[in-house]
Amino acid sequence: MMLFWFLFLLLFRNGVADSDDDLMSFVTLPGVRALRFDVAYYDRESVSPGYWFVAPYGVIDPEAPTKQWKPCQVGPYIYDADGTLIWAGSCMFDNRNIFDFKAVHNIDGRPHLSFILQHAYHDDGSEKGLGYILDEHYEPEYAVGVTNDVSAFNMHEFNILDGGKTALACLYRPEYMDLGDLGRPDEHGWIMTGGFVELDIATGAVIYEWSSVGQIPIHESVKVNSWDSPSGQPGWDYIHVNAVDKNEAGDYILSARFTNTIYLISGQDGHIIWRLGGKSSDFVQDFTFSKQHHVRFVESNETHTTISFLNNASDEGGQDEDHSAALFVQVDTSASPMTARLLDRYDRPDGGLTRLRGSAQRLPNGNVFVGWSEKGYQSEHSPDGKVLMQASFASTRFSTYRSYKFPFEGRPLTPPDVVSTVFGTDETDLTTIFHVSWNGATDIASWNFYARKEKSGIPVLVGNTTKFDFETMYIADGYLDWVSVEAVDEDGSVLGTSAIHRTTTPDNWRLAGFEGEEKPTPDDPSLLYGSKLSDEDDVADSYSTAKEAAKAVNQAYEIIQGVGEILIFVLIACSMSGLMAGIYFFIRRRRRQEYHTVSSEEAQPTEDLGLLESK
Repeated sequence: MMLFWFLFLLLFRNGVADSDDDLMSFVTLPGVRALRFDVAYYDRESVSPGYWFVAPYGVIDPEAPTKQWKPCQVGPYIYDADGTLIWAGSCMFDNRNIFDFKAVHNIDGRPHLSFILQHAYHDDGSEKGLGYILDEHYEPEYAVGVTNDVSAFNMHEFNILDGGKTALACLYRPEYMDLGDLGRPDEHGWIMTGGFVELDIATGAVIYEWSSVGQIPIHESVKVNSWDSPSGQPGWDYIHVNAVDKNEAGDYILSARFTNTIYLISGQDGHIIWRLGGKSSDFVQDFTFSKQHHVRFVESNETHTTISFLNNASDEGGQDEDHSAALFVQVDTSASPMTARLLDRYDRPDGGLTRLRGSAQRLPNGNVFVGWSEKGYQSEHSPDGKVLMQASFASTRFSTYRSYKFPFEGRPLTPPDVVSTVFGTDETDLTTIFHVSWNGATDIASWNFYARKEKSGIPVLVGNTTKFDFETMYIADGYLDWVSVEAVDEDGSVLGTSAIHRTTTPDNWRLAGFEGEEKPTPDDPSLLYGSKLSDEDDVADSYSTAKEAAKAVNQAYEIIQGVGEILIFVLIACSMSGLMAGIYFFIRRRRRQEYHTVSSEEAQPTEDLGLLESK
């Protein structure tokens, strides 16, 4: 019953011994610990196609190297709409914080990725952080550095403009200024001014720079009072810019969180064309907002401009409304007085407040995808406001600054990863366990498994299975010494082939339970798998039985999660041995199996997963 004990120990290890049950681990990528998602769907048919782009972080400031999470946990990740991992990029950037991670489709017709790599811990000034662009192979194309006098590449924004030649980033710079705006012209203090830059992606050169100095007076701030004592360096963060976008006319829109205002700024001479919200709004409006994030142009012409943004309506110091919402607003500059009206509002589904960060995104089919930031909480809404889906990290230890949803096609240049191990108690009871994944490949439908008698031998197909999770496990009869796998798309085309891998054997066969007098010898796969099952009904029967086995193992895992380690060992051994024996003899009965997978804890149906309550 070696197979039973292997399956039990696998479940026992993943479900009980691992206390970080909010993270996933993988045999093929042992250096990665990826966050799990809890997902709830309410109308699965209406959600937009695409992948989720998130960048989990534990603390907003860079961590000291000695305190970094190991293995890699924070950084850029792509998930599918079930919360299944597609790409883990955390180890690629040494577990450093990543912000504004998203897919980019406006550069050259090919898919790209962009994000901000935060400056390192106790940076000496030589590396201020970078704006990165990766190609569809996850290879860096551009790393845009800071070329002016600011201290770091600001974490809020890296907005690639159409054509991919330039990008927008937020600008923070301390200035020593008189306090005349507060009625105290004889006093001076440090002010953290805000603004933005447009950068040349190829060189990092600043093409255009705009600063709040002389444009936004101190008294517009809701965070600075006329009686406050002057500040030392770095100074009052009086406007706190956090988003910037550019329209076809060449004008810029800027979100300033600490003035509760969105500004339209001329691209010609830098003057403020209009203010929306705050103490000095130029509009008559039928809505309120405050502490907003992620402003974007939706449509813009000479008289009407439609924008989207997240109305946080709160910060760490208090709240102005009961809950946060994504807003779509149209301003009319031809009216007198100018008007701003609310087109659409998408409330946070749990009725809570996003006090920090967040994003709002209109999807191609008209749905709206909102990142509420804390704990990775995100939701998708139909155009008429119906909540279609909500999800969050299973972990309470991590958040993501923004969350996005985009179509994307990723094809890594590295081959698929495969690990195989042999188990058994005697020569007639040997089983080879495959684990396979391909980090970043988006269009895998199934896996083909091959074996060779020797490394240079002819490959023999020993089985295939559908891909459901990031990592797939496959059980094959016999001791298969040299193995490889193929990734196959839904049309049957081979996307990639792994290197030839030699199966791992126990260091001590006897300690592993083998009862033979001598070490077992590998099977010849051409003999073992020479006659394949071809009857379709037989294959369907095999598939059905395998599904029942997978369901049983999944149920066993749920039991394991809820019972103590010692007690569960006894319970599983007693109550499941008959069932696992049936599975075992089913496998032994068929010397060639067309399909057999074992569900892991990552494969639980998303509709049945409970969404963690977001605070």
